[in-house]
Amino acid sequence: MNILVLNCGSASTKFAVVHSSNGHEHISGIVQVSPAAEATLEYTLEGRREARALRGVRGDDRDGALHAVFDLLHEEGLADRLLGIGHRVVHGGAKFSGSMFITPEVVAKIRECIPLGPLHNPSNVRGIELAQERFPKLPQVAVFDTAFHQTMPPRAYLYAVPYEWFEKYEVRRYGFHGISHQYVSQQAVKQLGLDPDDHAIVTAHLGNGCSLAAVRNGVSMDTTMGLTPVDGVVMDTRSGAIDPSIVAHMKKALGCSADEVLEHLNRDSGLLGVSGLSKDMLTLQDAAKAGHERAALAIDKFCYSVAKNVAGMIVSLGRVDALVFTGGIGQNAVRVRAQIVGLLGFAGFALDARANEAHGKPLGGRITRSTSPMAAVIPTNEELQIAVETAEIVARDCGGAARWVNEAGLATAS
Repeated sequence: MNILVLNCGSASTKFAVVHSSNGHEHISGIVQVSPAAEATLEYTLEGRREARALRGVRGDDRDGALHAVFDLLHEEGLADRLLGIGHRVVHGGAKFSGSMFITPEVVAKIRECIPLGPLHNPSNVRGIELAQERFPKLPQVAVFDTAFHQTMPPRAYLYAVPYEWFEKYEVRRYGFHGISHQYVSQQAVKQLGLDPDDHAIVTAHLGNGCSLAAVRNGVSMDTTMGLTPVDGVVMDTRSGAIDPSIVAHMKKALGCSADEVLEHLNRDSGLLGVSGLSKDMLTLQDAAKAGHERAALAIDKFCYSVAKNVAGMIVSLGRVDALVFTGGIGQNAVRVRAQIVGLLGFAGFALDARANEAHGKPLGGRITRSTSPMAAVIPTNEELQIAVETAEIVARDCGGAARWVNEAGLATAS
């Protein structure tokens, strides 16, 4: 069945129409909004790339951006072929341990999580509201980025802070990128020939945001991001884990508020902060080759941070069968992968340089000489994961897909 996947962020709206059974992506795209210019809708329709300016849509006009997406789907004849809508919701707190059919009660609980996800959850809620207005007959499902990690044991998700903070204010590790970690760990079992009932995988989602997860037998046992996405490994503009006293120290040093310091940790740190040049890994690699010392230092810091946290994830698992790289950096940065795997040589990883150069394609994703443990490159597909989970819930909670199609008076999607 065709599922519309919506990812409504604070500065962009991403979308795709995916067939949940065969994974075919009919259309996918993004609307970027900017205070200084009209928004642009960029999309790929059945393999053909297109772009159009959206007149009058600028600044934080997320409503206008989403209506433009809906108009495009109607224009291309895709709107009438949908059997459901899956919404990526960033923060579900401890309230959601799986994807949920959207009801007024579910929306209310997502709103309750806004203090935990103030940048993303308001946009997620608004996306749900507008989609319900434009497609009132379509079943809609919330797929939570935090849900996959709700299986972590207390020793992994609790912080060593006053226990009342956890009880009263929900201060704990939640983790993010759960949709990606779930997808690539499932793919790893299939592609690498791992035992479906007995496997230990570290998944490394390395992109603009970065996080690792320890997955044992399909279940998340630990992850690096915490209460918010700023925790964990070094990222493009986020610091990753730091001494919390830095916030108080820099508040005094800069004569600013704690919120302003946190803004620096989110927007001006990570690869950008260390290099002073760029947050883009490709740009930094080119600069490092040309002799830019701080670009080289930023890459070195990034790789060390990832490798160090991989070692921590192995502790959570008790052993490791595979390390899986995914995300923009994980899938494409050959030298970064090589450096990380090299730092993990003590754990038995041995890089196959030729396979790594080819992103593991000759060996089904594997980039190491050893098969136990092995490292591999597996592209993520969050849109397909959301589509699959949405389709399953539509079939379950709407009395079966075929029955729902008949009651809604729709033609079977293809």
